Amino acid sequence: MNLIYHRSVQSDVSAVLDYYDEIGGPGLGDAFFDEFMAHVALALENPTRFHPVEGDFRRANLDRFPYHFLYRIHGETLRILVVRHHHRDPSYGLKRR
Repeated sequence: MNLIYHRSVQSDVSAVLDYYDEIGGPGLGDAFFDEFMAHVALALENPTRFHPVEGDFRRANLDRFPYHFLYRIHGETLRILVVRHHHRDPSYGLKRR
């Protein structure tokens, strides 16, 4: 399975890391990033593991942090489109392709 990130995912993740580094020090930001990458690995291992939402999007909720990412499966490619807070506007990032 191939992995592709939407070009805006880097800024999504950077904003979260900056926030957690500010409130909890670098260890909290690192913990967020480690959990995010672990969930990306789970999605790659079994792309249908996480439940579908909004058409062909799937949502992977992180365990420790109130964030999730949305992704789509296209053949042998998993494309992560957005990383967002659970309380963010539900339409945020849905127009990304």
